[in-house]
Amino acid sequence: MSKKIRTEAVDALFEAVMCLKNKEECYLFFEDVCTVNELLSLSQRFEVARMLTEKKTYLEIAEKTGASTATISRVNRSLNYGNDGYAMVFARLNGQQDGES
Repeated sequence: MSKKIRTEAVDALFEAVMCLKNKEECYLFFEDVCTVNELLSLSQRFEVARMLTEKKTYLEIAEKTGASTATISRVNRSLNYGNDGYAMVFARLNGQQDGES
């Protein structure tokens, strides 16, 4: 049974995130909203996704990130069958690194 994600509360959270202006503001906000472990788990998944898009092996990813193979598999499923959110963000980040906006 899947939970409904599109709620007013989630909308409000996303609006709050979108008003953050820089990395320091992100640290301030996310340290208040998340536990340290929640934030580290989110960042770990993001790093796993980045490494999977770079065609790193599960072993390489597990060694570098400390992620379990179950976590790596879940992230891989999202990359292959999800909503393309990771791909959208990675494309934008790569554009920024290349000097595009």
